[in-house]
Amino acid sequence: MDRQVLNQIYDKLLDIDQDLKIVPMLATSWSVGNNGTVYTFKLRQGVKFHDGTDFDAEAVKFNLDRALTAEGSRRKGELAPVKEVQVVDKYTVRVVLKDAFSPFLYVLTDRAGMMVSPAAAKRYGQDLANNPVGTGPFRFVERKRQDRIVLQRNEGYWKRGYPKIDELIYRPFPDDDVRLANLLSGAVTVITPVAPKDLARVRGDANLNLFAFPSLGFQGVWLNVTRPPFNNKALRQAFAATVDRETIDRVVFLGTATPANGPFPPGSPAYDPSIPIPKRDINLARKKLQETGFASGFSFTLLTTPGPVLTQLAQVYQAMAAEAGIRIQIQQVEFGTLLDRTDKKDYEAALLGWSGRPDPDGNIYDFMRCGGPLNNAGYCNPKVDALLNRARATRVMEVRRSLYSEALRIIHEDVPYVYVYHPQVLIGASKRLSGLPLIPDGILRFVGAELK
Repeated sequence: MDRQVLNQIYDKLLDIDQDLKIVPMLATSWSVGNNGTVYTFKLRQGVKFHDGTDFDAEAVKFNLDRALTAEGSRRKGELAPVKEVQVVDKYTVRVVLKDAFSPFLYVLTDRAGMMVSPAAAKRYGQDLANNPVGTGPFRFVERKRQDRIVLQRNEGYWKRGYPKIDELIYRPFPDDDVRLANLLSGAVTVITPVAPKDLARVRGDANLNLFAFPSLGFQGVWLNVTRPPFNNKALRQAFAATVDRETIDRVVFLGTATPANGPFPPGSPAYDPSIPIPKRDINLARKKLQETGFASGFSFTLLTTPGPVLTQLAQVYQAMAAEAGIRIQIQQVEFGTLLDRTDKKDYEAALLGWSGRPDPDGNIYDFMRCGGPLNNAGYCNPKVDALLNRARATRVMEVRRSLYSEALRIIHEDVPYVYVYHPQVLIGASKRLSGLPLIPDGILRFVGAELK
């Protein structure tokens, strides 16, 4: 839910449209020079943060410097190519990169590009997360944990006449049936995701709209290569060979998922159809087990979070692996615990994916490079690092696609992660709601929405 809420509170320097093209937001224009290492941004004038302070070039410098240097910042990896941020004048900022970094503009369309009030950041410090102050169309009012987050219309929003909705209330519904019941009763206006089993119900309701479109993300299984049993590559290959992606799509997701051949969904400029979607091969799995002295199989614990779909998915993996003699114990933990344990490499295998980013680099670089902040497997292959670094240094997508494909063939052999499927974005909404753009990143942008 955090990305959904943050995108209402915080404007970014740039945004993306339905076609994944970069569009102005707080930056109205930009230019690129010095062989792709210098970016100069012209900023929107007259914008104020929710606390009444001015948005200007100093604020941009503060935000980017803070993201690069703050202890525990999750944006350090995304902004690592930044060498220096310079204030040219009150509404012009220049960003100098260490080397050419082709995804840079796309990085600024997500959290790294969100602009926080410098005054609020200094005032609240580590407690800023509970007191967010941006320039966005909605301002933060309150948060009651496990119950609701309340936002109100920003009366001083720079886009005059917007937003058109007075209040947004976000409520978590982990249970699919409860989520659907609230939509059907009119207690809520929009839900995401709609569970696959409920698609027909939403589609058949005259008062509701169903929006379904491909996402930018991927889902699969992390394998911890730093400890047994998956520090053994053959055992990783054996488990991966038991996975039947088509069956998972049909049985668990009722045909709404797309079997994956890597982190890039069809439609991504980096997607390579020549890389086959791995087929289930129980004989290969058994052969790999025999090669390493595990002819009778082995066991491991699979971490997942609660919920009927993920529970069913984990059980399907369990049944598939059992046919090769691989025994899976399923352990359910809260999502925060799952993230903490995978970050610390305190697990054997885990169901965890990624919501996706519009530039391909955001779906692979920090996941597969040595020491990457999202590299939950602890995987390290210098050949992969070299290919990924070359890909982010060129602006020619055909060249980047070729480099990514070469890296993926190595990754498929090493199997630190089993790419299984690309989910769809599934949104159920009251027909009273209009003006909601459908962006492939799945974020609901309510700035132009109306409720009739």
